[in-house]
Amino acid sequence: MLGDEVIFGSSDKARSQQISRWEKAGTIRKIAPRIYTPDLSAPPEVIVKRNWYKILAHLFPGALLSHRSALEFKPSASGEVFITYKYTKNVLLPGITIRLIKGNGSVEGDVPFYKDLYVSQEARAFLENLQSSRPKNEDPKTLSKAEIENKLDTIIRIRGEEGLNVLRDHARAIADKLGMQKEFEKLNKIIGTILSSNSVADISSPISKARLSGFPYDPARIDLFNHVYEQLAGNEYPQFEDRNVTIQAYRNFAFYESYFSNYIEGTVFEIEEAKEIVLTETPMPSRDEDSHDILGTYQIVSNKREMSQCPNNPDELLTILRRRHSILLSARISKLPGSFKDKNNRAGNTEFVDWQLVQGTLKKGFELYSILKNPFAKAAYMMFMVSEIHPFLDGNGRIARVMINAELTSKGLSKIIIPTVYREDYMGVLKKLTNQGDPGPYIRMLLRAYEFSSTIYGEEMNDMEAYLKRCDAFEEPALGRLNFNKIS
Repeated sequence: MLGDEVIFGSSDKARSQQISRWEKAGTIRKIAPRIYTPDLSAPPEVIVKRNWYKILAHLFPGALLSHRSALEFKPSASGEVFITYKYTKNVLLPGITIRLIKGNGSVEGDVPFYKDLYVSQEARAFLENLQSSRPKNEDPKTLSKAEIENKLDTIIRIRGEEGLNVLRDHARAIADKLGMQKEFEKLNKIIGTILSSNSVADISSPISKARLSGFPYDPARIDLFNHVYEQLAGNEYPQFEDRNVTIQAYRNFAFYESYFSNYIEGTVFEIEEAKEIVLTETPMPSRDEDSHDILGTYQIVSNKREMSQCPNNPDELLTILRRRHSILLSARISKLPGSFKDKNNRAGNTEFVDWQLVQGTLKKGFELYSILKNPFAKAAYMMFMVSEIHPFLDGNGRIARVMINAELTSKGLSKIIIPTVYREDYMGVLKKLTNQGDPGPYIRMLLRAYEFSSTIYGEEMNDMEAYLKRCDAFEEPALGRLNFNKIS
């Protein structure tokens, strides 16, 4: 049919003549032997790659997508697809190379993939990937040992240790049928090592090594942190000196820092109410927990000594986070102040790091933080890392903003306030970075907030408040716009 992107030659005379007429009329074109397309503009390799599974099902009915292709479900980086079939042969098409491997066809438990094309069941695929592979100039038919370990580690994260044991039982059951007893012994040894606390000497994957050390991490988040690091490490950023050098000026700034940080999270007070709570250190009886949130945040961010402490190693990072969280949420006992989360949390469609991977992901993420040099870059990285991991049941946004400002205070630089009017910009770019992996908008947003915040200073709290009002800082995002350039 002309509605399909790929059309296959046919032994049926009428169908063959129809295809010939379409080709002569310029309605379709030939892109490979007995393969045509009505797309007259896209390169043949692009069309073939988009339709690789349809082509396999047509050319090799009953074939089994196997080896690395059965775990990756796509052509390899160099465009190779591996299938088990009746004979061994290489078939070259634009954009892909089909590598047929003679072997056992589908057995009970193998899965229909597309029409007459099957895919090796999970246990079989792992066994296939533990066969010896002797590549020359092409990709090997098997994944590396480290890649196999990473995939086994993913099973633990999603299905738990029981899921890995079930996989091993399935592999044991089919190994005899397929003549893969040697491969099963390899798999059994790897799984046994991963599930034990033995030496990591036989493990190749950094992820699995981290798990065995007691600190497994989230590899997808580490990849994202790498993107942020690469963007930050390659640029120079301004350094705005902190003008609030006296104790009073630093505390004035800290009050508005605390007020806005809580406002972002939905802890909303009138500005005079918040002042009364902070100045008297007395919670409002009708809003005891919310009042303590304001007090807890202020207690941290007004203490210049506390805000000058930054982690020098991964263990210090964990200690500082827990200490600050215990102060911030001291009144919310159900939120485990000072303890990392004991269950998963999410915001909308965003699932944050699994609670069992929090400490390992923080420790692994610290490695990139530690080699950043520019103070703004370190601060921006730290805030996103904490926000993205979401290590606590509550208070994660506030703790992330405490951490960014501790980085800046420790270098004598202006702290950053995210005012109410800038809340949607702030939340929007964080979400975009999480979902799309583009650090650019996040960094630009933070630089603008940094520059704005450097203009907030003074010995009088009321004067500071008047300035913030002129900047529309207290306005809801729909009613104002952060504007400080035009203020004389």
